[in-house]
Amino acid sequence: MVHLRSEKEIGLIRESARIVAGCLQHLRAMVRPGLSTLDLDQAAREFIEGHGGRCAFKGYRGYPAHICTSVNAEVVHGIPSAERRLQEGDVVSLDVGVQKEGYFGDAALSVPVGEVAPEVRRLLETTEAALAGAVEQARAGNRLGDVGHAVQSLVEGAGFSVVRALVGHGIGREMHEEPQVPNYGMPGRGPKLLAGMVLAIEPMVNIGGPETVVLADGWTVVTQDGKPSAHFEHTVAVTADGPVILSRP
Repeated sequence: MVHLRSEKEIGLIRESARIVAGCLQHLRAMVRPGLSTLDLDQAAREFIEGHGGRCAFKGYRGYPAHICTSVNAEVVHGIPSAERRLQEGDVVSLDVGVQKEGYFGDAALSVPVGEVAPEVRRLLETTEAALAGAVEQARAGNRLGDVGHAVQSLVEGAGFSVVRALVGHGIGREMHEEPQVPNYGMPGRGPKLLAGMVLAIEPMVNIGGPETVVLADGWTVVTQDGKPSAHFEHTVAVTADGPVILSRP
C-alpha cells in the first residue's frame, strides 16, 4: 500500500531526515586514513541521540550496528568494525536512518578517503549526479520509470553499471514502505507519482558489472567482481510544487 502523507506528516519526516543529514555531514568531516568504521558508528549514535532521534538501523531485522559503513567493493549494509580501518584511496559509503516521533528519515553518501583514483572520483561524481537527476523526476504526474530511467541513462552513459538487486523505497511511518524505487526503467512506465508520496531514492553504482553477492555475515552486499561501488541517497517528498529533498542539511 502506497501512503500519501499530509503536510504535517511530511514535516515530521523532515525532522528525522534533517538529523540524518546533519549526522552525515558530521561523519563526512571525520573521514580520514586510520579511522575505524566503528568510530564512525559510535559518533553517529552520539549525534543522533544528542539531537533527539533514535538510530533506526540498530536491531532492524537483527542488524547489529547503528549505521552502515560500506568500503570499496561493499555496495551497502557494511557492518562497522573496530578492525576495519580506512586507508588512503578508499571510498566509504555512509548510510544513516533516524526515527523521531514515529517517522523515519534515510539518506546516504559516499566519501573519498584522502586522494582516490580518478576513476573512483568519477564514480562518485556520476552517482551523485544520478541521484540529482532522479530527484528532478520525482514529480506528481510522472511515473516511477522516469525516476529509474534518469539514473540508468546517466550511469550507463558514463560507462558504469546500476545495481539491480537492490532498490529505493517509500518511507514514512516505516523505514521501508511501498513503492519500490528501482534505479533503472523505461520512461513513462510504472505507477504514477502522486503528491504526498515520500521516497528514499538511492542509486547504487558500480565501476564494474552490476552483479552482487551477500557475504557470510548475512548483511554486507559486495560487487561480484570486487570493483568499487558508490551509494548516494535522499529522502524526497513528491509535492504539487515539485520534488522536495527532506534530507538536505
